[in-house]
Amino acid sequence: MAAKHYTGTWASVQTHTVPKWYDDAKFGIFIHWGIYSVPAYAPHTWELGAAEAADWFCNNPYAEWYYNSVNVGRGPGYEHHVRNYGADFKYEDFIPMWKAESWDPGQWAEVFKKAGAQYAVLTTKHHDGFCLFPSRYTEFNSVKMGPKKDITGELTKAVRNAGLRMGLYYSGLIDWQYANDPIFEDDDLFGTASPTYAYADYSYNQMMELIDTYEPSVFWNDIGWPKQNEEAMPYLFAHYYNKVPEGVVNDRFNGRYYDFLTKEYQAGKMDRSQKWEMCRGMGLSFGYNEIEGDDELLPVPKLIHLLISTVANNGNLLLNIGPKADGTIPAEQIRRLEILGSWLAVNGEGIYGTRCSERESEMRCDGLELHYTRKDHVLYVFADGLKEGSNTFCIPGFTGSLKAMDPLVQIETEPAQEGLRVTVKNYQADMYAVGLTSEG
Repeated sequence: MAAKHYTGTWASVQTHTVPKWYDDAKFGIFIHWGIYSVPAYAPHTWELGAAEAADWFCNNPYAEWYYNSVNVGRGPGYEHHVRNYGADFKYEDFIPMWKAESWDPGQWAEVFKKAGAQYAVLTTKHHDGFCLFPSRYTEFNSVKMGPKKDITGELTKAVRNAGLRMGLYYSGLIDWQYANDPIFEDDDLFGTASPTYAYADYSYNQMMELIDTYEPSVFWNDIGWPKQNEEAMPYLFAHYYNKVPEGVVNDRFNGRYYDFLTKEYQAGKMDRSQKWEMCRGMGLSFGYNEIEGDDELLPVPKLIHLLISTVANNGNLLLNIGPKADGTIPAEQIRRLEILGSWLAVNGEGIYGTRCSERESEMRCDGLELHYTRKDHVLYVFADGLKEGSNTFCIPGFTGSLKAMDPLVQIETEPAQEGLRVTVKNYQADMYAVGLTSEG
């Protein structure tokens, strides 16, 4: 059957549906790597959504926002920069220091695959405007400067060679090479960013360039779309879907259109009735932050909990890595990915290819959480928050049989008035969340 052809109208574009691969994938890797990986600093403050906007930008925990954290002229980021580099040291002066001398895209792709990820999303241009691809529209890119490499092209090839899908991030609304007024509050994101038609055309042209050159499976726009060129939006989507029929776009296009909603830390939208994606770093930053050591990153049990609770509520987890300037992924990040991959190798049957169960997640007063997924007639149950040794709990209204997906987990079940009583007999902390399946 021939692929559907889309025309540049909202009516045509809105007939696009979320492709099965994306709904099945459940887990992807986000990559923030750029000039900001050289200073690699942000204060360890709070999660997005947990602070007032008036406090956020001058105490920003995102290392990839280093340019603005210095540009606001006050706060921890600015003070760090002046103390370590001097007030006259420009952000662009970091470019020769970003050499990526140890970068191995094949090794990155192998790490992603072993972690159990099904797709990756690379930041091809963050808000600083520096492009990680050889754009015909600017020489401010990683081929002409800094690493002197086509990072987007080389990583795209490596990720696809590993059997994963490749997605691309683009900062559509903000580019501090075009408008670098300090951002102090949310109103500045749309009120002062990219005010010109010249940037609107530049942003549109680069988006088309990325689509035509790399055909990304995910087109992940950030912040928004220049209002001067909103009428071109449906044409870009139509062109994208005609080029990549199974492509998907997120919801950061001024609220006009999306295939999936996004949630970032505590901000954004989660809706069990729609496809959504949780994105976050392992710590509070996306870009590498050298002050975020092992103790400041998500503990493995919370990371596995995040994946399960996201998938059980109709989401995908896009978990970020922040590589160092030399191109190496920090050991503490790799360790978490390896453990997550090992857990998925045992329990992935209840994650990949599943759908949201009619049973909603249950948070119990004893600290135990039960999360549910389904695949056709099969129910999967994840018991999260078990204590060492023997644990007994009831699955209300369930009358079938269950078995553990991990052969090392010993369970006993018996019918009870309220449902099925389950006893996990030999729980150990390194089993993390225990996955059960109703399939015999």
